[in-house]
This record gives sequence, C-alpha cells and structure tokens, in this order.
Amino acid sequence: MSRNSSILKAPQFRILSDDQIREIHLAALEILDHTGVWIESEEVIDLLGQAGAHVRKDKRVTIPSHLVEEALLSAPKRIVLSDRDGKRKIFLENSKVYFGAMAGCPFFIDPYSGKKKPFERKDMENVVKVIDYLPNIDIVTLPGQYSDVPQTITDRIQFKDYAMNTKKPILFSPYSIQGLKDIISVSALIAGGEDKLIQSPFIINYSEPVTPLTHVKDALDSLLFSAESNIPIVYTPMPLGGATAPATFAGILALNNAEVLSGLVISQLKKRGAPFIFGGVPTIMDMSTSILSYGAPEMSLLSAGLTEIAHFYKLPMFGTAGCTDSKMVDQQAAIESTFSCLLSVLSGANLVHDVGLMDNGASISLELMVLNDEIIGMIKGLMNGIELNQETFALDIIDKVGPRGHFLYEDHTLKHFRQFWRPKFFHRLNYEEWVKNGKLSMGDRLNQEVRRIIETHSIEPLPSPLAQELHQMEQGWHKKVPILKS
Repeated sequence: MSRNSSILKAPQFRILSDDQIREIHLAALEILDHTGVWIESEEVIDLLGQAGAHVRKDKRVTIPSHLVEEALLSAPKRIVLSDRDGKRKIFLENSKVYFGAMAGCPFFIDPYSGKKKPFERKDMENVVKVIDYLPNIDIVTLPGQYSDVPQTITDRIQFKDYAMNTKKPILFSPYSIQGLKDIISVSALIAGGEDKLIQSPFIINYSEPVTPLTHVKDALDSLLFSAESNIPIVYTPMPLGGATAPATFAGILALNNAEVLSGLVISQLKKRGAPFIFGGVPTIMDMSTSILSYGAPEMSLLSAGLTEIAHFYKLPMFGTAGCTDSKMVDQQAAIESTFSCLLSVLSGANLVHDVGLMDNGASISLELMVLNDEIIGMIKGLMNGIELNQETFALDIIDKVGPRGHFLYEDHTLKHFRQFWRPKFFHRLNYEEWVKNGKLSMGDRLNQEVRRIIETHSIEPLPSPLAQELHQMEQGWHKKVPILKS
C-alpha cells in the first residue's frame, strides 16, 4: 500500500454524523431535565432525590444532566458473557455483533403440522435443539410463553428448561422480582456459586420502561436487583412512532434515548459499575392496521441510528432483526429479515434479538430461524471486506496464466478459494438437478432442515445430580402457586 493511504477492513455505513448524535444527546438531556420521567418506586425516587434530581408530588422526577454524564462515566464499556460451562464466548464491545433467537411469543408454528398453536412446554425441546444447533445464533432469548404452566412461575420454569438443554448464554425476562431471584439462584447453582456466576455470567436480564417516560415498579425492581447482584441487564423501551412516540424519527430517537439514559442513571446510582446494556426497539405504528411493525424499514433505520448513539456513549447495544410481519416464511419474510439483519451488522449492534419472530411479534418460526442463520452467514461473508496486498492482487499468477488461460489448477486458487462464502442451506443446483431433487421450494427445504435438526441433533445434558436438584427447585415453585378460589 502507498504511504498515508487509508484502509477499510469492512464495508462502511453511517446513519448519523457525530454532530447529529450530539444533537440527539442534548435533546434527551432536555427531556430529562425539563419534562422528566414518572417513577413508580419510592426507593428509586429517594435515590434520585438524594443525588440531586428534582422530585415532584406527582412522582414525576426531572434528572439534571450531570447525573447522566456521571452515569455514562461509571457504566462498563464492555460486557463479557460465558457459556453454561464458564467459557468466555460473547464480547459485547465495539462493533462486534451477536444474534439471539426470538423472545416472548405466545404462539408456535409447528414444523410437523404447519399450524399455528399456543406454545407449550413440550415444544421447548424442538425449539432449543434448533437454537443450539445453528452456528450463527449465539444467544438464547427465551422464545415462548408456556401456555400450559401456571403463569406466575412460567418465567423460571422456562429458564430452567433452556438452561438444562443448551450451553449458549440466555437472555430472560422475569415476570416478578421473585422470579428474578429464583432464576439467579438456578444460574448460580449451574455456575457453581454466586461468585462464579458474577465472574462468568451466562445470563442477561431484560426489563422495559413504558414509553413515554414511565418507569413502573416491576421494571424498576428488576433493574435495581440486577444492579445490586451485578447481573447484566438490558433496559430497553419500545417507542411506537405515531402512537407512544412522535411521528418523526428525531423525536423517536430523542425519546428512546431519554428513557434509556434515565434507566442508566438509576442503575448506576444503585451500584456504580453495574453492567447495563443500552438499546431499544424503536419502530412505527402502521396507521392502516394499528400494528407494531417488526418488518418496517423504519425499525431498521431507527435501530441503526440508536446503535450509533450507543457507540457514541461506548455502551453495548441491544438491537432487533431477523423478524417479519409476515404470517408465513415467504418472500416478504425473507426480504424483511435480510434487510434488518444487514443493517444491524453494518451498524454494529452488539446483541441482536428476535431472530425467527413473525406474525407481528406473535409467533415462533423455526423455519424462519434457519433461514436467518443462513442470511447472517451471508452478511458475515460480506463484512470480510476486500483485502489489498501483494498476495491478493496476484499479479504474478495473472502474468503466469496470461490471456486465454484459467486458474483452476493454480496453487494460489487452492490456497484462497475457501474464503468464498459457501451456503450451508441454500442450494446452487442447475435446473435439471433441482428438478431431479424434487423441485423443492425454499419453504419445503427450510422445513426439511428443521426436521433434520430436531431428529438428529443432541445436546449435552447437565450432570444428573445437578439436574435432579433443579427439578426439586421446580417442585418448590409449584407448591407456592396460589390456589384460585372458584
């Protein structure tokens, strides 16, 4: 390379300039300092009041900018997650990107019947096998809501089931503070103690403020306990443009930013250095259907902008991609999934969830998850960029082969062709071979692959004594389920 030349190691992408990000930051500070947030927790009100925030009688609290700046200084700039065995696997830092499966869906598209049905505990084994198998799905985000388990203990039972059946890190969302405590107890038991869990966490808590500018007690209790326990937490709003947020992109980002920053301040006031993951699921309300759109290009655009804000703060970013509003795995699902995954990778969102989510956020599709795994692989190939040096220019090989030659038998080709991205699932057959193999559509091939994984993939179980102890813990949870009087 020539002297003083610049080198791009991967494709470049920007939504916002640094000056624009500063404007959004200042707008968020103005919201917090002037409009304030509503707090449904006396403990948090006291924390903020003692730190210098202004507390009004109606539980609205205005947060001065110095508290935000102090929180940004004390929050960790990187968070490392381990797998179930304590091996460091996920590095939420800089622009490293990791993907997680869909979260919190009440329905499941059964791969054998093809029908949409309530998600049941028996479906867990098939879902976790596919998540565990796919190489580009790095984290389990608990994908369903058991419909056949008492609702008050579904969160911890589901966490226990997945922790027993995959080594991948798990993002969970507790229904109550007791659920959070029980999940942390399960995690500590698996990790070999609370100290080992804190040192090598394989779990991330998830909680949400309510847009606009509302922090409810359950979410705050979860935020405080996670900070106190040193457990990483995603505290992320879901502003809906035109409904719970302004119908302008700048307004959505400023509001989202204010809500996350206020959560960050609370977290850091509870415990300086508590691991906190920035983020949001900013999208629009479709005015013709009133749905929250998971396939809208606006969601990907706003998420990319929010990612750049997180990078400006040097905080890990929680994003959304690999999802669709479609009701089946069709062309719409493929287009929407690809678009969102591409922008997530290009922007450098660190922890991207909802891969395999469809039907406006209501249903789990294993076929869509397999499709997205391949899409993510393609995007990773794109992000390898183009390396320029004496070896890659291959001028000597070009000269050796010369006009009318070919490069098939060259050692240089043998050395380098494996860098070409090769699909694991998409086929590249010619037409005759495709016909010979049954003329299968993309949907057919996806379904075949899902069934193959379910029927052949095995997962290393936990040691029997540990599994037995976890089963006993579950029995204790069932005994505490309140009996409803008729």
